[in-house]
Amino acid sequence: MTNPITNPITSLLVANRGEIAVRIFRTARSLGLATVAVHSDPDADALHVRTADAAVRLPGAAPADTYLRADLIIAAALAAGADAVHPGYGFLSENADFARQVRAAGLTWIGPPPEAIEAMASKTRAKELMRAARVPLLDPVDPATATTADLPLLLKAAAGGGGRGMRVVRDLDALKESLDAASAEAASAFGDGEVFAEPYVERGRHVEVQVLADAHGTVWALGTRDCSLQRRHQKVIEEAPAPGLPETLRTTLHEAAVAAARAVSYRGAGTVEFLVTADGRPYFLEMNTRLQVEHPVTEAVFALDLVALQLRIAEGAALPLTPPEPSGHAVEARLYAEDPALDWRPQTGTLHTLDLPAGVRVDTGFTDGDPVGIHYDPMLAKVVAHAPTRAEAVRILAHALAGARIHGLTTNRELLVRSLRHPEFTAGQPDTGFYERHLPALTEDAPDATLAALAAALAQAAPAPDAPLAARLGGWRNLRSQPQTRRYTSAGTEYEVQYHPVHHPGVRVLAATPTLVTLEVDGIRRAFHVKQNSNTLHVDSALGAHALVPVPRFPDPQDRTEPGSLLAPMPGTVVRVAEGLAPGTAVTAGQPLLWLEAMKMEHRILAPASGTLTALHAATGQQVEFGALLAVVQEEA
Repeated sequence: MTNPITNPITSLLVANRGEIAVRIFRTARSLGLATVAVHSDPDADALHVRTADAAVRLPGAAPADTYLRADLIIAAALAAGADAVHPGYGFLSENADFARQVRAAGLTWIGPPPEAIEAMASKTRAKELMRAARVPLLDPVDPATATTADLPLLLKAAAGGGGRGMRVVRDLDALKESLDAASAEAASAFGDGEVFAEPYVERGRHVEVQVLADAHGTVWALGTRDCSLQRRHQKVIEEAPAPGLPETLRTTLHEAAVAAARAVSYRGAGTVEFLVTADGRPYFLEMNTRLQVEHPVTEAVFALDLVALQLRIAEGAALPLTPPEPSGHAVEARLYAEDPALDWRPQTGTLHTLDLPAGVRVDTGFTDGDPVGIHYDPMLAKVVAHAPTRAEAVRILAHALAGARIHGLTTNRELLVRSLRHPEFTAGQPDTGFYERHLPALTEDAPDATLAALAAALAQAAPAPDAPLAARLGGWRNLRSQPQTRRYTSAGTEYEVQYHPVHHPGVRVLAATPTLVTLEVDGIRRAFHVKQNSNTLHVDSALGAHALVPVPRFPDPQDRTEPGSLLAPMPGTVVRVAEGLAPGTAVTAGQPLLWLEAMKMEHRILAPASGTLTALHAATGQQVEFGALLAVVQEEA
């Protein structure tokens, strides 16, 4: 960076939480800045709070009462002596009014001018600006006059992002219902129910350009990123540079991104997003006026710290006229606490272990033993690999994820590994329909857990290393005369193993302790790491990871529910009840009855069969716990 700093920063408040707050604090410390965190009540002992020099409480739990309260955040900054505010991503990061309030309070805003945020805040207004700047666009479709020739359509919220208020419509008869649902979701998420429609591009690619601009007229286009692998229109795997793009297309995207930034007098870090059709035509989607979740892949390829550059630009420094040259390839995977096989259902509970091998970058807001609650996004970590070639980076990332130890919650780890190793992805041909086509195969049952169950049984039977010698020897002798039997469940499958402490049919037991079992299977030596948390044994090996729950000798008679009962699949808030739904209403199988919101995602509760609703225990706005009875449907005779 060049020229003297005109607006020095000494203390930085991050108006955010989780991994992005931790990541910004890391850079702030390296620059010698004091750091201030804000936190809701559930986040009182979160990693970003423990990492900061000071922390200020935002009373409450819901985002609307805490991280979305501009007045409380600015008051916290002033009280803690901060002189700058970084919004991270999400929450208030693209709120022009918040940016103005930060500046009005005499604080430095680490972001673009409020006018630039405002100009790009509405996707419809942003497209008007981009049309004037000659950036290529998809023509909008008026839902009121749409015909079958316009299908499929993509409905999108005019404000916000993250896949909220977005629907694909393939049938005109479903258009009105989809419009109403998208508008309601957008209004709930962003306070703005405006929705627009445009053609839905099948097998398109989501390609974006990172831009960085200073106050002196320099705008950098820092390469491309491909973010096509998405679930529910939210990114899962991202990489830089976008593979397989012709050089002419890369040039077109860079020039369009710079034009977009200049059109709104942009400053700081931002991202211009495009949809690239299968035949290579690019169309502007939106501009995110903030740091992106996937910014680490650009940092890795360009050897830059984008947060440090954001801070220096805010201090008044000028960028060099040209950016550094890129090197190699980087891939990022988002590790979520969710079950992809169950409609991406988010998971809550205690994250007992989060341990990834060396050689990859891990950005996270959690450490071992931290709780994962219902109020915020279920992302546990971002894992990034950088290597000279794409093939190497993909291989390193898949290997690191496969070898990670993640205990306490169901995650999308196995999906990520299988995605990274899928022939379509390794060939460099990702597109936005990847999971629509391949999800069933990618979420098939995990590899057979019989050996993992055997290792768990041997670990449970093994005396502790510090047990008296008589217990360690006597225990083995007493069990040698007859096999022992244990039963476990893993991913819905029950496994029964019979074993002797020192031998098992087809397997040699080489060593067994409560935490490590070494077996020889068909002449191959394998190590199984075992860790018990509460009533679950986690077994990790090169064959895969398994969470095994011992089966009780006698089933609990309480584990029964009335036929047709609809139970809450996770703790959350009932945000909608189907219109006219009441006891006595006739329903059809698969009909949406309730909408439950948890961890920033909306989940439909469907009628399990055609019949009559005999009970309704849920109401809009109601907070429900996991397993709560929501409704009962009596199936037709």
